[in-house]
Parts: sequence; C-alpha cells; structure tokens
Amino acid sequence: MKIILASGSPRRREILGTLGLEFEIIVPDVDESSDTSDPAELVRELSLRKATAVRDMLAARGENLSDVLIIASDTLVYCGGEILGKPHDRADATRMLRLMSGRAHSVFSGIAVCLSDAARADFCETRVRFADIPEPALERYLDSCKYMDKAGAYAIQEGAALFIEGIEGDFFNVVGLPVRRLFELLRDSFGIDIQSLCSPQLN
Repeated sequence: MKIILASGSPRRREILGTLGLEFEIIVPDVDESSDTSDPAELVRELSLRKATAVRDMLAARGENLSDVLIIASDTLVYCGGEILGKPHDRADATRMLRLMSGRAHSVFSGIAVCLSDAARADFCETRVRFADIPEPALERYLDSCKYMDKAGAYAIQEGAALFIEGIEGDFFNVVGLPVRRLFELLRDSFGIDIQSLCSPQLN
C-alpha cells in the first residue's frame, strides 16, 4: 500500500517515521478559511479538506488510487473560548502565551484518511496546563525558540516544555498527530491494522 502524508509539518513526518511507516509527502494547497467556530469540528473539517485535496489532485492526474492511503491532520489550541492558530508575529505569540499562562487549555487535532474514493475524519482533544510564565522567561522563550509555525506559538517537545505542569490525553496529539486516533480510524473505518503497514526493520 502506498501511503501519502498530506502535510509539510516536520513533526508529523517524524512521528510517522518513528512508527516505521514508509510514505511520500504531498503538501496540499487548500483554503483554510471556515465559518466553523467549534474547535473540534474545525480541525476535523480542515484535515478532511487537506486529505481530499491530495486525493482529488492525484485523481486528476489519472493515478490509480485503489491502494493509496492518504493521511492528513490539522491542529489548533483552544483557550478561554478563543481558537489559537499559528501566530501572525511576535506580538501575537506573546498574547497567546500570556493567555495560556497559569491555566489549562485544549489542543485539538483533526485526523483524516482517504483510501480509494472513501474518506473518514475524526478529532482528538488533549488538555494541557501551563504554569505561570514570568515575563523574563516568556521573552527568553521568544528570543530562542521557533514559534511562528506552531499552533498556540509553542511546541510541547521543545522550549515550551519548561512551562508545562501536566497533560491529560494523547501527548502526540499535542505534537501534531494523534497516533492512537489514527490507529482507531484506520481499524474501524477500513479494517486496517497500522502495524501491518510498518517496515519490520524500522520497528
């Protein structure tokens, strides 16, 4: 089976590679605007939009999709009733981190899979609690860490780990790809055991 990751995210690429999956990468060009205000529905909608965009592009080229599995995901942070995507600039990142300081927030990731002409999507929510972030620590983080391409302006596995008091749920969901939900979606929708797709030498 040919596997395609419909994402340019290095974090998602790393997670799939760690699982032992061999895959190609195609970054979809999709409109991510939406009237949906529910974070769970939004990430589900956007991940499905990405997966089907790649499927439709391949179909338009005349490729045989009968044995092609496409995986897509989308992640956002939800805090205080506000959806936090990727920051526009440093000031926006500062605002987001101040909003999350000393409180809990949710990380939502949508996960979508296409196989042949069938498409399925779901989402995962993980609760993350930040400690109070002193202003000097916040400024040092912004000076030293890459935050512009990350929802909520942070990555749990990088410098923002210093701010995190605890999580409830799937750690990989916060990184950007809910592995367990992907396993369940493939199993329940298509009868595919993701372990059967892994290269033995990579496990």
